[in-house]
Amino acid sequence: MRIMRLFLILLLVLPLAAADVTKLQIQVTNQDGKPVGQASVIVKFVQGRSKIKFTKIRKAWELKTTQEGTARIPAIPQGKILIQVIARNYQTFGQTFDVDEEEQTIEVKLKPPQPQYTAHE
Repeated sequence: MRIMRLFLILLLVLPLAAADVTKLQIQVTNQDGKPVGQASVIVKFVQGRSKIKFTKIRKAWELKTTQEGTARIPAIPQGKILIQVIARNYQTFGQTFDVDEEEQTIEVKLKPPQPQYTAHE
């Protein structure tokens, strides 16, 4: 039983070890080019891909940017990803990207919130 479990884990992990991976950095700035710190960054794999780490399947990463506006994600499988960035006093950003290099930096520019209108007095 134990040998069977190890065999199954190896079958799951070996294709990932052979797969191309990307070290990803996301740089978040405002329209003036200033870094946006403490922004929530969500990176989700598209098309059912996942990263197995310590036998746990991970389909998304959630982290915060540093004061310099950067978020770093260790090696992830190459392919399509969805990036969503949420920060106070900015519009939510969401877009899909292709990651296909060993190291890749994606720059995200956040826009200020849109004005709110109301028909009520």
